[in-house]
Amino acid sequence: MTDDSSAGNRLSRLSDVLADTDARLRQGEAGALRPWPTGFEPLDGILSGGLRPGELTLLGGPQGLGKTTFALQLARQILRQGSPVLYVSYEHDAVNLLERLLTAEAGERAGRDAVPLRDVRALIEGDGSAASLSDKLAETPGGADALAGISSDLNRMHVLRGGVATTVADIEAAAVAVTRDAGREPLIVVDYVQKVATDLAQADEELRMARVAGQLKDLALTLGAPVFAISASDAVGIAGGTRLRTEHLRGASALAYEADCVLVLNEKFDVVARHHLVYGSANADRFRNWAVLSVEKNRGGISAVDLEFLKRFDQARFERVGQLVVEQLVDSRVFTD
Repeated sequence: MTDDSSAGNRLSRLSDVLADTDARLRQGEAGALRPWPTGFEPLDGILSGGLRPGELTLLGGPQGLGKTTFALQLARQILRQGSPVLYVSYEHDAVNLLERLLTAEAGERAGRDAVPLRDVRALIEGDGSAASLSDKLAETPGGADALAGISSDLNRMHVLRGGVATTVADIEAAAVAVTRDAGREPLIVVDYVQKVATDLAQADEELRMARVAGQLKDLALTLGAPVFAISASDAVGIAGGTRLRTEHLRGASALAYEADCVLVLNEKFDVVARHHLVYGSANADRFRNWAVLSVEKNRGGISAVDLEFLKRFDQARFERVGQLVVEQLVDSRVFTD
């Protein structure tokens, strides 16, 4: 086997790769090859187990439909499994992320009666009392259990507050620091990808996204960790009359090319065929409570699959167990008054 380290290239014989793989399996060291479960079903089954090390996954969707919510629930699942997370946030500060994590944890533990996000936010941002956060949460449904359940895991949750000059190189430096601290590679979440700074600031969006997406994919491969990036949609994707698809993401061509997996969120009411709405207002109201998550690209398994998850946005979460969409979906949004 030839190894040209100076050029950054490595030439391998597959017979050696087979032998190395077999040796790792015999020694119980195949963990680095296993997928990282998202904690959402049946999504993990569709993804053949979850996110894969060395791969870039993209999540798109309209504004306000829970992309950050989904990403934080994914992060929580990874923490629960004992792995670290690097959350690169260009939109939300660390306190905001903490509020959401605590609220979602309470909801998952105590159900619909658990403390809502607005109350957790009020307690954290200050209610005029000198009580500790644990004392305040102890008086809310599910709050004490949530804090107790998540506290030890938060030591592995690292937040990099992104700014106008934060590049993929900065993300990589933070990921290396987390790896050194935790002893293993983190899940890297980028919220959101169009905010990542590049040296092509004056170029059009496709060129900038080609640079950023390529660098994020290289980062995933170099670290052997999954990278999960949130994408904003363009004006066409946001406008009424269109079901959001991969091509409606900003810098779509470059992002879709580099990504190993592309997930897209839509409001179910907006994309379900009209004949499902006209047979009673109850159906229309019910559809508003669900988000459709479409697997539009999946190099590791099947794609063109539409799943639906119940929204619990007052508790900063989705229900983790969803289902396949059985209704007909359309590319045109349908509005009925």
